[in-house]
Amino acid sequence: MRREFTEKILLVLFVLAPFFTWAQHETTESAHGEESKREGIKAFIDHHLQDSYYFILTEDEEAGTHVGIPLPVILWDNGLKVFSSSKFHHGETVAEVDGNHYALYHNKIYKTDAEGTINYDDHHHPTNAKPLDFSITKNVVTMLLVSFLMFWLFRNLAVSYAKNNGIPTGAGRFFEPLVVFVRDEIAVPNIGEKHYKKYMSFLLTIFFFIWFLNLLGMTPLGVNVTGNIAVTFGLALLTFLITTFTANKNYWGHIFWMPGVPKLMRIVLAPIEVLGMFIKPFSLMIRLYANMTAGHVVLMSIIGLMFIFKNWIGSTLSFGLAFALSILELLVAALQAYIFTMLSALYFGMANEEHHDDH
Repeated sequence: MRREFTEKILLVLFVLAPFFTWAQHETTESAHGEESKREGIKAFIDHHLQDSYYFILTEDEEAGTHVGIPLPVILWDNGLKVFSSSKFHHGETVAEVDGNHYALYHNKIYKTDAEGTINYDDHHHPTNAKPLDFSITKNVVTMLLVSFLMFWLFRNLAVSYAKNNGIPTGAGRFFEPLVVFVRDEIAVPNIGEKHYKKYMSFLLTIFFFIWFLNLLGMTPLGVNVTGNIAVTFGLALLTFLITTFTANKNYWGHIFWMPGVPKLMRIVLAPIEVLGMFIKPFSLMIRLYANMTAGHVVLMSIIGLMFIFKNWIGSTLSFGLAFALSILELLVAALQAYIFTMLSALYFGMANEEHHDDH
């Protein structure tokens, strides 16, 4: 009986073996397909977060076609080299300028030969020479467009104020409450009635500049200016310089020789206070950069889930969650502009705080 039972089991396994092999093959193929999808989504997110030498409006990866605007590349390599980014053909070809060859590798320009050879060190880092890059990239174009937009909007707002005895018209009716909000809720409470006016131009500029850039980052244009740490570093540096060069004697006295504490403690606290001068703008830089980058990554990752699930339940849930997060990102776009402006005003207020005599 045992022998007959064993033979029957072996016969069944022999018959079903091709089906198991087919199922395993299908599972492997499906796993490879899912893995390639994940890699494609990750590459798309990385491409969205990075700056670019080409302002792409639409693209078809399967057909290999791109619709956009090539931007000017400006290099200093034993002289000024200016050419169009179309010479790179999206990183696929080598650009030849005045006998020099340049290759676009991982969104950076390296000097190379006619074949586009990239040399590496032991850690797989490129060792090719990098010329000084002053190119007009996608982020630079976006910042210039926002700057011109702000100049046009607020110039018209000022003109309408002058013509209508302080009553704005057109788009000024929307922006006037925001200007008043920055003045009455940010500048005056943190800086004070006496000194707030000299900082209002910077606070208004930084608020609307960050807000407009954050809103553009949510469009299909693929711009992520405030998610670029070089941009947030520049904005934080401006706050640091204005704070440093407009500070009064009382501010510096509290840093280097804090009143009201024993002399020995003053010596200990002075280096900590000096370090705090640099930590404050550093926190501004990281806060804006990290929040905007994380928002883009999370939102685009959830959108990418729609292409992974491929069913009406998972795709619908992913779409609903992505839509809800997009609405939330509109709030975050304004909130990050508010926080950066409010903290800048707080630092300005600390730099202009008057000495209070207890007597």
